[in-house]
Parts: sequence; structure tokens; C-alpha cells
Amino acid sequence: MVDFFLLLKIAGAGDELQGIKRGIMEMADLIVINKADGDNIKKANLAKVEFHRALHLFPAKKSGWTASATTCSAVTGDGIENVWKMIEDYLNLTKNNTYFFEKRKEQNQYWMMETIVEELKINFFQHPAILTLIETNKKAVANNEISPFTAAQNILKVYFKK
Repeated sequence: MVDFFLLLKIAGAGDELQGIKRGIMEMADLIVINKADGDNIKKANLAKVEFHRALHLFPAKKSGWTASATTCSAVTGDGIENVWKMIEDYLNLTKNNTYFFEKRKEQNQYWMMETIVEELKINFFQHPAILTLIETNKKAVANNEISPFTAAQNILKVYFKK
């Protein structure tokens, strides 16, 4: 869905390394700890070090890019230029090694297939005969009169007019 995955965090929220559990850090191309200003600079730098260490636990990216962590302040503007430079460096690397374009192709194919699946689901579940069959078969499955797989096959046969 995106060309560059920037994970924006704030220091001191108590979830510095909780992202590991959710898998979001593994997807990140760059982790930026915002609000690195005033009394929060020390916390932001500590969070940057923790995230940077954690990023080394993940396997290498197919893109050839090594994810990192940095800080910035939206209030003062400190670090924003560095963030932009890192995004540009990523784009230069991935365009030069063709990863950028290959990923775009994969994404486009993925969204084509997702669109087809979604349209089929909408069409299927709006079909009046199918809605009736689903309700009838739900009851039969609940009463153990038919297996869920046989019920599904029977409904699909009607939908596809086999």
C-alpha cells in the first residue's frame, strides 16, 4: 500500500518496544520519535537507541534497505530535514536496485485480486436466491443435517448455475 513505511512514535508513552509484539516494527523502513524537544529530548534519544537496537533483531529486508531510528521535533523542525533525506535515500536505493518498481507491480496485482474478491463477495451476498439458500443451509448445518462443506458446495453450485 505504501512505498515507504515510516513508523512515527513518541517517547515516554510506555510502548517503546511493544511494537515488536504487534509486528509493526518489522514493516518499518524508518522509525521516527517525534516530540524530541524541551524536556523530552533525553527520553526521545533513549527511545531512539532502544528502537535502533530492536531493529537489528529482524531479518534483512528484500529491498536492501537497513531500517533505522531517528528523532525529530515537529514544533522546532529539528530532525525533519534528516527524516526527509532518509526517505530520499531509500527511494534512490530501491529505484536503483529495481525493488521499488517490483514492489509496485506486486502491489498493483494484489489490489487487482482484492478488488475481484470484494466484488464477487458483494455480488454473491446480494443475490436474492443465495440469501435464501444461506439461511436454509445455516439451519441444516446447525441441526447437523448437512456438513458445512456440503452446504457451501450446494450454495456455490446454485450461484454458478452448475
